[in-house]
Amino acid sequence: MIEERYRLAVGRIGEMKEEQTAGERFRDYFLKMSDFVMMIRELASCIRDGSYRSLGLTELKEWNQRLYEDILPENYGRSYGNPAYAAKILGEDYGQMLSFLYTELRGAIVYAFEEKTEYLDILFELLIQIYNQFEETEFPDVKNIKEALYWYASDYCDVFAADRVRDQIDPQQSFAVNIIENAELSDIRYLYFFGEYVSENERRTAEHLNSLPEEKIRKMADVYTEGYRVGFVNTGKDLSKKSTVNIRYVLGFERVVRAAAGNFRKMGLSPVVYRASVSAITKRQHLKTGYYGGIPNKQYDYDHKDDQGLFLDKQYVERKLEVMRTAFEQNKELAAGHGGPACIEMFGEKPFSPEHKEEAVKLTKKQEELSLQYDSRSGQITNTYIPGDERSFTIVAYPVPEIGERYEEIFDEIIRINTLDAEVYERVQQTIIDALDQGEYVHILGGNGNKTDLKVQLYKLQDPAKETIFENCVADVNIPAGEVFTTPVLEGTNGILHVGSVYLNELLYRDLEITFANGMIADYACRNFERESDNKKYIHDNILHNHPTLPLGEFAIGTNTTAYVAAKKYGIEDKFPILIAEKMGPHFAVGDTCYTWSEDIRVYNPNGKEIVAKDNSVSALRKEDLSRAYLHCHTDITIPYEELDSITVVTETGKEIVIIRGGRFVLPGTEILNKPFSI
Repeated sequence: MIEERYRLAVGRIGEMKEEQTAGERFRDYFLKMSDFVMMIRELASCIRDGSYRSLGLTELKEWNQRLYEDILPENYGRSYGNPAYAAKILGEDYGQMLSFLYTELRGAIVYAFEEKTEYLDILFELLIQIYNQFEETEFPDVKNIKEALYWYASDYCDVFAADRVRDQIDPQQSFAVNIIENAELSDIRYLYFFGEYVSENERRTAEHLNSLPEEKIRKMADVYTEGYRVGFVNTGKDLSKKSTVNIRYVLGFERVVRAAAGNFRKMGLSPVVYRASVSAITKRQHLKTGYYGGIPNKQYDYDHKDDQGLFLDKQYVERKLEVMRTAFEQNKELAAGHGGPACIEMFGEKPFSPEHKEEAVKLTKKQEELSLQYDSRSGQITNTYIPGDERSFTIVAYPVPEIGERYEEIFDEIIRINTLDAEVYERVQQTIIDALDQGEYVHILGGNGNKTDLKVQLYKLQDPAKETIFENCVADVNIPAGEVFTTPVLEGTNGILHVGSVYLNELLYRDLEITFANGMIADYACRNFERESDNKKYIHDNILHNHPTLPLGEFAIGTNTTAYVAAKKYGIEDKFPILIAEKMGPHFAVGDTCYTWSEDIRVYNPNGKEIVAKDNSVSALRKEDLSRAYLHCHTDITIPYEELDSITVVTETGKEIVIIRGGRFVLPGTEILNKPFSI
């Protein structure tokens, strides 16, 4: 029946090219939609009969260009995927909704590669339903169009959202795994088998990894998988109870992922590799969770990050949550066996600062509240079936060729940074922790134009001989080594956090400034846009994630001066991911603590002391109301050493213990950390 519906839908859409029934203003739009569907039909046919995989590299590149060229930056100004252009040509209300429809249908690219005929049929029938309204009258009622989009999202939530749950936990959903483990990786044609956009970054990454000796690939894979294993050990979680691990990465890294998958299988873990979502029904803003390829146009993704605003209401939220709950219940054994994500991030692309577009869909205040409610309740559902105190993670990062002409040299340097001697860091960081454990609060003061002046209140130890405030982080879940961190006491944490330039969640912030009052964000500003209101909205949407405020969930001191010096040497400070950047100075995370969902697990440092500062007054609310305890976001903001005047521990008696002064470590026993500065 699905095949027959698909055939009929494609036939009907093909007829659009010859018809003149839609009003003149909208004919070009539907003509382009018809052309796109015909291209998808051709693609799906080639994939189904096997001819696609027999194509040469040049032909595969041509296909990839055809599929993604309309939203590439050089063409985006005249693309209906651009809400500004769509509004200009089609009218503001029509343009916003038809730009959404255009964007949603682009998901057909990956559905064709995965041979999900049902998904293609759903999308194509939606296009026909909207087209019919424009056949009936030149300017159909906007309300009717919006209603059609609403029922599309609501009716097919039980397909898209339910499948999304299964994709995250079921190793039998093996589209990507089959390519990773069975393709001839020395032939980079395989990159085009996923259906993702393939840029020069992905091609050159794969070629570079193919040039490396097997022992180096093995070393990279071992660091990654061992970090995951040790994460379970260090937090007292039983890895033997787990049967799957989710591998998240960016295309080009398949040779390492294949080696890592072998390591995980030896641990008894089957790899689950699912694609970053392409539908507004299942994705979260512009963020990528899962595997993905090159991003054709970050502005395009940003323009459509809030498209769910076209259909988000209480009824939809309740339906989506029920679908999610049912899917987990039907797959509860798979969920219980899921160990958590193992992530390989890539970095080095040009920092992206988005253009603000009035024509893009925006959430209303009520929808922002509903979105937060959904995040909270969906997080609780996930934690019911995949308990946070039983799962772990690991994350590591490597550069992409776009980072510069010295890419290969930088890549080797990052391998070295990711495999630094953890024992050295453990010893030096314990010296820092011993000083911090004496403190009532820590005073962080910026320098060289940085306006930071922040007092971070510390947890009061009851038994200093057996307890500690800070965790000694030495390259397990967060690779590379190089930080000590804690959950600050909110009450008494006051002041200003400022950084000149920082890249957070793939977005650039200029002169970011956040003011804290009793540990909660009281005010914020940046200088990305001319209008102050646009700057505040930018931070509200992408750092606060629509919350009215957030707590300071983490305070840490990064000790990886080797990474810092490497960043300076190659001029790539603005391109380092937060994973490495957070090890290159003090950092502050707004949102949840590092111990979210695991606060009651007893955790110890290598010296045997129990880490007791895991809760704050917000996370402690979990004992009364989970919806108030967890914020479902955690954004790290680092002050680089050159913007730092001092970090000083202040004890109850007023004694000052200086850890850093003038951007250098001055605490006795930490001098080795300054060595990279003199090389």
